[in-house]
Amino acid sequence: MGGELRYEISQNAYIKLVLHALKHKTSGVNGVLIGRVSSQNDGVVEITDSVPLFHSHLGLLPQLEISLILIEEYYSSKGDNIVGYFHANERFDDYELGGVAKNIGDHISRYFPQAAILLLDNKKLAALEKSKDRSPVLQIYTKDASRNWKLVGSDAGHHLTTKEPLANVVLLDYISTEKWKDLVDFDDHLDDISK
Repeated sequence: MGGELRYEISQNAYIKLVLHALKHKTSGVNGVLIGRVSSQNDGVVEITDSVPLFHSHLGLLPQLEISLILIEEYYSSKGDNIVGYFHANERFDDYELGGVAKNIGDHISRYFPQAAILLLDNKKLAALEKSKDRSPVLQIYTKDASRNWKLVGSDAGHHLTTKEPLANVVLLDYISTEKWKDLVDFDDHLDDISK
């Protein structure tokens, strides 16, 4: 099912996800992807925004359910939906999509069948400054014909692209100026509702 789908992520959504992972380097982090299927761009799933969720207890059901309801209510009024899930593993060298990520992805795909899971690729992120690569530092997983999550092949660059071609240049600038310190996730909000 997912082989022919294409995804385009906005610079803002992309940078927020990576900065969320950098802010909590020693923790797993997650978030949801917001967007829609483009009616003008041949059915491309446009990821227009992202919402950082948690940096502790990623799969804790009550907080997850509350956050998904609030996010869906807020964005549906703007014509957008939850279209996927983002996950960064706790360990730098862990490139596996774990059970929590698959379960949350399964839940989202019940409501949005074209849903994707984006997993931070720390090797690409670490090499970004030297390589000047324009492709996202994310691995993309989609559902295959048997409804299992499958990593889109090594040619993932043409399945997931950034809307703005210089997104990685902006990302490197934000990393060098430590912009992740300004990022607030749902966990931070639960600790202090003024955030």
